[in-house]
Amino acid sequence: MTDLVLNETRDGVTVLTLNRPEKLNALNYALIDRLLAILDDIEVDDGIRAIILTGAGERAFSAGGDIHEFSGSVAAGTDTALRDFVMRGQRLTARLEAFRKPVIAAVNGIAFGGGCEITEAVPLAIASDRALFAKPEINLAMPPTFGGTQRLPRLAGRKRALELLLTGDWFPPPRALELGLVNQVVPHEDLMPAAFDLARRILRHSGLAVASILTAVARGLNHGIAEGLLVEAEQFARMAPTIDLREGLDAWIERRKASYDGSWTHVARPDEARRASLRLDRAADQGDTSRWPFMLG
Repeated sequence: MTDLVLNETRDGVTVLTLNRPEKLNALNYALIDRLLAILDDIEVDDGIRAIILTGAGERAFSAGGDIHEFSGSVAAGTDTALRDFVMRGQRLTARLEAFRKPVIAAVNGIAFGGGCEITEAVPLAIASDRALFAKPEINLAMPPTFGGTQRLPRLAGRKRALELLLTGDWFPPPRALELGLVNQVVPHEDLMPAAFDLARRILRHSGLAVASILTAVARGLNHGIAEGLLVEAEQFARMAPTIDLREGLDAWIERRKASYDGSWTHVARPDEARRASLRLDRAADQGDTSRWPFMLG
């Protein structure tokens, strides 16, 4: 049986390739489940520090959900469709959005429906000049279900997102760049080199700091500014006692290249780390943002 997600690791970067090229890499249930399982493995693998996600073949990143499979779920009833299709797709995009290692979408072709929603969810994306984007769910008499009604307006703004959601019209890579859906557009032959270059530029830094930034942004976007600042302070409090932060400061002062340890368990002041983290967690649980600047000491 052909593996639905190809997995290749090089120099700390794993390339995950959606592998249904004959179906334009449509997201059937088995593919989504396989991708989620691989993400679980990568999360605890310290040898993998970044992910590049792309599609097999020359035509598509992903054309979206597998309509034939989804149609069967709809025929079985609303509860079945919600459980099998909607919740599964939302679980995937939420996982990608909150992942504590950088995920870079290398959009090599069609990114329609769920493929576009994956692009919206991941922290970073680069598009080939052959890519094509669309929110075509309205053509099936339904709204997007993998988070598209929520993430696209946050990226592009309400009115620009609604134009795409309500018309179903496709849009080219320059428009995706303008809307904030992708970080850059490159010639097709430069897509994977550009994705690896971006990954390397991130990997030169502390993996702990990268994880903290990803978490602060992903969590903070769902809050007002006061709560978001508390999330930011919490992530700093977790970093403050680590060997990596001490090394980063010492390297800057000594004018040398930093050599990071990359382990949360190696801390310079473990008791302080534990106390600060507990204080911030309690404040976050209670919604108390008024005292966070004073909780780090």
